[in-house]
Amino acid sequence: MSEYTDHLHEVFAQFGPIQARRMFGGHGIFHDGLMFALVSDETLYLKADDQCRGAFETLGLPRFAYTKQGKPVSLSYYQAPEEILEDPEAAVEWARRSFEAALRARGR
Repeated sequence: MSEYTDHLHEVFAQFGPIQARRMFGGHGIFHDGLMFALVSDETLYLKADDQCRGAFETLGLPRFAYTKQGKPVSLSYYQAPEEILEDPEAAVEWARRSFEAALRARGR
């Protein structure tokens, strides 16, 4: 694990326990066995869906994307607002929003 990924345990402490697992060349961030965030290149991205995507877009936060076989691929994750790394209450709010998006995606 990187120091950045290890620090996320503190960031999300008020939200609840998280687990980081290596994947995608980065880490998937899980809560209660469900992935609600990912880390790539020391950047945190949070799960989004139709119900919460607007909160990310309003702040101009970029969507997670990578290149596969020369073609761009984007996932339903957006860069987390910087404030959550220092503000525990904001971290809880954004984590809940993203965890609920992950729950809705699982229920499909």
